[in-house]
Amino acid sequence: MSKFGPCHFDQLRDGGGDLVNISSVAGRTARAGNAAYAATKWGMNGWSEALRQELQPDIRVTVVEPGAVATELTDHITDPAAKQASEQFYAQLAITAADVAEVIAFAVTRPRRMTLNEILLRPTLLVPSGRPAGFR
Repeated sequence: MSKFGPCHFDQLRDGGGDLVNISSVAGRTARAGNAAYAATKWGMNGWSEALRQELQPDIRVTVVEPGAVATELTDHITDPAAKQASEQFYAQLAITAADVAEVIAFAVTRPRRMTLNEILLRPTLLVPSGRPAGFR
């Protein structure tokens, strides 16, 4: 049983199952200005790995780390310039929630003899910096 608090792992163990945690690319890369967010995502990745070791083989643990996903995030940006830049960025190349759901469905339908432990999911058009070419 996990030392991280009361969870319903016994229910999963009864018939086997999958535990999918959603993290972020920020759980692998940190940038100035998003320290708290990155820390929560690094924590989620570590927690997922610890749970994987504690719960196997009955429960498969997968952590999905999506990059830019089209969500309502830009609705909450108050700085007009930042809001416009973010909206352009997401309009050009964000992946969709349906894309993430498809990846999760793929992971949990793999044969029980295997596990996809970590899935890093990014928009195709990103350059190594994590931003689209020409985006400042």
